[in-house]
Amino acid sequence: MRCKSLGPRRSALKPPGVINIGTLGEISAESVIQIGYLNEVFYLVIVDTEILINAPIDRCFDMARNIELHTQTVWKHTKERAIDGTTKGMIGKGEFVTFQATHFLIRQKLTSKITEYNRPYYFVDEMQKGVFKSLRHEHIFEEQDGKTLMRDKLTFEAPLGILGLITEKIILKKYMKRFLEHRNNQLKLMAEKM
Repeated sequence: MRCKSLGPRRSALKPPGVINIGTLGEISAESVIQIGYLNEVFYLVIVDTEILINAPIDRCFDMARNIELHTQTVWKHTKERAIDGTTKGMIGKGEFVTFQATHFLIRQKLTSKITEYNRPYYFVDEMQKGVFKSLRHEHIFEEQDGKTLMRDKLTFEAPLGILGLITEKIILKKYMKRFLEHRNNQLKLMAEKM
């Protein structure tokens, strides 16, 4: 997929896979996808994480979709809690949950719906309401010799155009990656104790 330059045309001067963001510099195109639709351009950022858990795939899958465990495994300072939809137990296909949490000192709500579901290998939650323009979180599970490789693919777009792209790359991508890695490490500790 081609990424469109956001600044003056300097394609001969910049290495392949780099997007010019004007006077603010350049960013790698690896983590940005450009999608054009009706003369609008959306820039999506992708965050990938993976962790090997010494526990069966069924256990890891069910723990990852357990709402109460979710709120126990995220950063404590976010004070995240489920306030609507499926607020306890395991969420399933077609169900939704609204979380309320504090990120960047702002109390906010995010409603996600499980749009794809194939137990114990894969499920997807997609934002229905929230601060992002879009957010899709793929949860992928692979069995490896009695252990489970748990992977997350988070694809999102912030709501601020070019400012959003810069924010996504500089701040949000790192923040979201750290958020997922912390949660997954906590889930690993819990799954391996059982």
